[in-house]
Amino acid sequence: MTSVFIVDDDMSLHTIYQLILERAGFSEFIFASNGKEAVEKYIKFNGSPDIILMDHRMPLMSGIDALIEILAFNKNAKVIFISADEAVKEQTIALGARGFIKKPFDIHQLLIVIKNVMNLEIKI
Repeated sequence: MTSVFIVDDDMSLHTIYQLILERAGFSEFIFASNGKEAVEKYIKFNGSPDIILMDHRMPLMSGIDALIEILAFNKNAKVIFISADEAVKEQTIALGARGFIKKPFDIHQLLIVIKNVMNLEIKI
């Protein structure tokens, strides 16, 4: 079973990501609405999520700060940033994010990036 951790303060995106990824064969989802909650849930999660989809601008803690803390806890965490703020792309990749997708995104692009990061065969 492949687990996806979705971190975004826009709750409607939680639903959209889940619907897209369920059709692609993913079945286990964890959600957080800010970076602080993401770090807390990541540390408590029994076994690391297979992939993390992370927004940048969120209340309490940004996606970049959450990325730094998550990678300090597990340097092998697979984080893909999905943000409208393309100015942070180079920074997130330099810090250890495995990919960056600019919002608004194309569903096909999302699935290709996830497939490449996870090295999986998924339905596209």
